[in-house]
Amino acid sequence: MNAELTIGIIAKRAAVNVQTVRYYERRGLLAPGGRRRSGYRLYTPETVLVIRFIKNAQRLGFSLEEISRLLRLRVGRGAQCGPAKRQAEARLGLVREKIADLRAMEKALLRLLKTCARRGTTDHCPILESLKKEE
Repeated sequence: MNAELTIGIIAKRAAVNVQTVRYYERRGLLAPGGRRRSGYRLYTPETVLVIRFIKNAQRLGFSLEEISRLLRLRVGRGAQCGPAKRQAEARLGLVREKIADLRAMEKALLRLLKTCARRGTTDHCPILESLKKEE
């Protein structure tokens, strides 16, 4: 197998579009291994694994800055996983805050829906009226 893959092949294998690969490159998350004489970027097969790592971390809510730190941790063979655990714990804390916020939003919306009789005119709609109020 050729160790130098074009951006199109990398994108296809990683199930992303070419623009995503270029974006990650601009953000410093990826670097091409070189270029052809024609100027085409060349990547190693490892790049596919890095893109999958990035996408999986994004699905867990990590920002690209956090992912960059996680990628740097991944490089060292003797590195301890403590820093990665601390980042995951911090992310979990943020997720729990978001869940609490979403539950509060759910309760507020349920209260609003209970006030609506559906038959009134919009100039007296309790839902629309409540949205005008200052908190």
